[in-house]
Amino acid sequence: MSTSSVSKGCFVFKPSAKKKTKTTLSLKDHFIRGCEDAENSELRFRLCHDLWDEIKTDTEALQDELNRNILDSLLDFTRKCSSTRQHSDWASQMRASEIPTAALVLGVNVPDHDMTFQSLSDLLQQSVSPHVASVKAKECGALKHLMKRVLERLMDTVVTVDDEEEEEEAEQTSARLNNSVHCSLSTLCVWYNTNTKKSNTGTPGKKRSSAVRDDPQQPPVVIIFKDFEAFNPKVLQDFILICSRYIERLPLMFIFGIATSPSTIQHMLPHSVSSLLCIELFQSLSCTQHLATVIDKLILTHQFPFKLNGKVLQVLISIFLYHDFSVRNFIKGIQLALLEHFHSQPLSVLCCKKKAALLNVMQLGHQDLERVRQLQSFKRYAEKQEPQEQEHLLTDDTHLKEVCQKLIKDLRKYHKDYYPILRCLHTLTSSLPRYPLGKQIRELHLICLEKNIWENEDYQSAMKLLKMLAKDQLIALLQRCEETLQSAKSKKMKSALVQLEDMLHRLKQLDTGAAEPPPSVEDIITSPLKNLQKKTDLFQLQKTLLEMNESRRSKKLSPFEVLRNEALEFIDSLVKSHLSPPESQTLNEVCYYTSSATVRRHLNATPRTSIQAALNSPIYYLQNERLKTEDGVVSNAAPDICIVYKLHLECGRLINLYDWLEAYATVVSAAEGIEPDSDDFGKVDDVKHARFIRAVSELEFLGFIKSTKQKTDHVARLSWGGC
Repeated sequence: MSTSSVSKGCFVFKPSAKKKTKTTLSLKDHFIRGCEDAENSELRFRLCHDLWDEIKTDTEALQDELNRNILDSLLDFTRKCSSTRQHSDWASQMRASEIPTAALVLGVNVPDHDMTFQSLSDLLQQSVSPHVASVKAKECGALKHLMKRVLERLMDTVVTVDDEEEEEEAEQTSARLNNSVHCSLSTLCVWYNTNTKKSNTGTPGKKRSSAVRDDPQQPPVVIIFKDFEAFNPKVLQDFILICSRYIERLPLMFIFGIATSPSTIQHMLPHSVSSLLCIELFQSLSCTQHLATVIDKLILTHQFPFKLNGKVLQVLISIFLYHDFSVRNFIKGIQLALLEHFHSQPLSVLCCKKKAALLNVMQLGHQDLERVRQLQSFKRYAEKQEPQEQEHLLTDDTHLKEVCQKLIKDLRKYHKDYYPILRCLHTLTSSLPRYPLGKQIRELHLICLEKNIWENEDYQSAMKLLKMLAKDQLIALLQRCEETLQSAKSKKMKSALVQLEDMLHRLKQLDTGAAEPPPSVEDIITSPLKNLQKKTDLFQLQKTLLEMNESRRSKKLSPFEVLRNEALEFIDSLVKSHLSPPESQTLNEVCYYTSSATVRRHLNATPRTSIQAALNSPIYYLQNERLKTEDGVVSNAAPDICIVYKLHLECGRLINLYDWLEAYATVVSAAEGIEPDSDDFGKVDDVKHARFIRAVSELEFLGFIKSTKQKTDHVARLSWGGC
């Protein structure tokens, strides 16, 4: 045990239910012990847990709703194919050799696909057929493996394959394989007919038939290929050809999970094979649309008191757009930020529902109130007060609690007013040319989180473009803003709704009112031109041109233009009143999580750096005091790969394998307690040689070295420096 090397093997021990309970308790204990303020740490953990449960419940309901349309369509397709097969019009709608196939285009957000397929499989088993099997490409490298996985998951039994290795396994586990079956679709047909007969024994008077389409009580056999593109094309082709031979005896149905494009089916399957499939295309919601819905329901709402500042939200969105396209990972990022906020911010006891927050304010101790006084937002608030009020805020704890209650209420009102106005502004600007304030509402939200949006040049450009809208366009946009404000519940939003309804009413009345049309531009220009024909001297010409210029400048606005400017000024006043950044609000630190570096470090992993850190300092991972050494020195008790890695840092671009092996043997001999003066010290035996070769292979796998043709007994180094 002198060297705890990975070459000695790894063993997995599955935890019991009791250990899982202890793990949950240790998480709570870790949260409580690691908190800055231990007095209210348990309360903060409970608030964090309850808030996350609420967010998780709403998120799961939202995801089910987003997947409902595509899943319902797939269920209808399977029911239709099953019903068609069971009636006489089966042959008229598709050839007898065609297999009903659903091509489900899910997009490239691969981490989220497992959840979608699990929901689909559960729904199929509940409402269409109990015979559903899902397979992945990595477990179906050959046809026999694909057949084996399909039969095992459909029949729920052990399946044997005619192969020497499989036969050896069967001999070793003979007791378990007493009920095993042969791997073929004929076996599946026999099993299927036996099971359907058992399920239909309660319907007397029915005449059994060997043909599937003659019996209305035979559910389809659904096979789901989760990652269609990753399958070996040859394996798929052979499997489809075999299945087409059994379509008369077995009601097969395929579902292809496609991440790229439906054309991949033609690329992977020749016409002779694809013609055996009756394919129908299903397009799921794109991952970006899914993300937009999640942000809209989860972040752009006052329902949840926990908020993310602009930098943290930008990190999560960037990871989504540039790394994984996974909405599930985006939600996990929010969960991480929530946990970190309650763990690191003692005043997060106020990040809860309004009534609970007001109650928790009165429970704050003197130390917590001192933390309130140290908040930057509270310092700005106190500086604006009168000197006597400032003294009370800094010295009187009871008065400070009353003020904090008022500030918490103001913060809640700010959020209630912020999001409706944000949606109204997005409604007006999202259809403008070149999208000056962004096409997605999340882009506009990020701008508003950073600074006053009305000071942004793009905002000024957007307002100029809005002043060029036609009447029907303006009315349509204002009506959508009206619908947004109708769902708001604050008093200010109700007052704004009344003013907006009045403007809409006046805009709609313009057509019915007998307004005198203003003089046209042509008339204004033509009248001075008549004078030009009478007198042609230079002074009169200059005077006439000046009059023309003044007439253009002093052109009278039409009633619609007056109302349009009034409506846009009203929107501008709402923006300036309610879309100020959260940092301008007092006690915003209570609800807003701001540590983007922590989120990036945890979610946007740097595996190369982590691997180098582990190889340089294994003590932090193995927690073995024997590995503790001075900086830059390798312990002779370290794992083999750490020793080899440290030794290779001392070499140049090319490393002599023999010299490397001798240096390794010297370090290992010291670890084994061999005296330096002994003849066996540094001696390379078979065991040390095998361990060295394995460690070198692991380094090559990790990308630190590579083989080279320059010298046969050398390898090339691919990294430089330490960690």
